[in-house]
Amino acid sequence: LILVALAGMAFSPIAVLADTAAQVKDCEGCHGNNGVSEWSDVPTIAGISAGVHGDYLLSYKDKSRPCTKSKYRQGDTKRPETDMCSAAAKLSEADIEALAAHFSAKPFKAAKQTVDAAKAAAGKTIHARDCEKCHEGNGRKADADASILAGQWMPYLTTEMNAFVAGKRPQ
Repeated sequence: LILVALAGMAFSPIAVLADTAAQVKDCEGCHGNNGVSEWSDVPTIAGISAGVHGDYLLSYKDKSRPCTKSKYRQGDTKRPETDMCSAAAKLSEADIEALAAHFSAKPFKAAKQTVDAAKAAAGKTIHARDCEKCHEGNGRKADADASILAGQWMPYLTTEMNAFVAGKRPQ
């Protein structure tokens, strides 16, 4: 009877929440508190829809998205560099669902950065022509089944757009 009770504890909601809390903390080591990045080469993951977030984690898990090494920016910064493919490889489908739900429920906060008005105007035209069909609401709509573009760090977006144009990453 005691073994049955102990076995049941391993699969209890409390155990799942503890695992998710540890995974969230690990994600925040690179993506910032509540998934809001303070670093220009790391995207904010807060507020991105659960479906999109889950799809991204699955694509990292199957290595169909590029996985660049990155240092942990907070918490235990002495940990070795990691990448999203390595991080996602450890996740079960339930983990992915839990993390996607967690971060999608957090508010997206635009990066505080300077913007060149002329480039922004040119970008608005390009967005309307090439991006709006997926990244609706001028790239601000979280539930558009595409990631939030407006307010992401420009250096991160530049890297990702270059990889997309070069065919090194899917949409």
